[in-house]
Amino acid sequence: MPILHWSPRSPYVRKAMVALHEKGLAASVETVRTHADPMIPHEGLMAINPLSKIPTLELEDGRVLFDSHVVCEWADLEGKGGPQLFPSDPAARLEAERDEALGTGLLDVALPWLVELNMRPEAQRSDQMLDVYRTKMNRVADWLETHAPRLTERPFDIGHLSIGVALCYLDFRFDAEGWRQGRPALAKWHEGFSERPSVKATTFRDDPRPT
Repeated sequence: MPILHWSPRSPYVRKAMVALHEKGLAASVETVRTHADPMIPHEGLMAINPLSKIPTLELEDGRVLFDSHVVCEWADLEGKGGPQLFPSDPAARLEAERDEALGTGLLDVALPWLVELNMRPEAQRSDQMLDVYRTKMNRVADWLETHAPRLTERPFDIGHLSIGVALCYLDFRFDAEGWRQGRPALAKWHEGFSERPSVKATTFRDDPRPT
């Protein structure tokens, strides 16, 4: 059985987990709680993934896959049911991967923002960088508000998955920022996304970190 190095806190892991559920593979992959702190390299994990990041997927044939995008693509190739996350039509795939990049980019803003707020000593925090992260988050949300009709009209793909998980992460860690305010179309789209069984089955939660 493949092994997924996993955490209920990680939005990148949640991307992979939503994909596994969508493709009917969740029960066929073992999840192992793995602590991947951005400020403390995990020596054991680095033995199979030198980046010391999750998700990392160990396949039965000895191959190891890193990165949420790669794991999601593996799920799309391996799963026999569910939506096609990476469309075969070149134009549709380009749009889906563009939106995946936007959702992942939003996570790439949120994670250092969280580190700056919660893991860096107060005296060393940069107000300038905090403003940069907030500005980028709002610009992405504004773009998505205008893009929401397109998300609604096309079939579910990796772009929807990535954007939806990123917005869930904002709810989990940055709820006070109120990304829904002034963005009714995006809020309505995300409400529907949140009702998907794959999303309900993979909710974020804080848990004791393994030693």
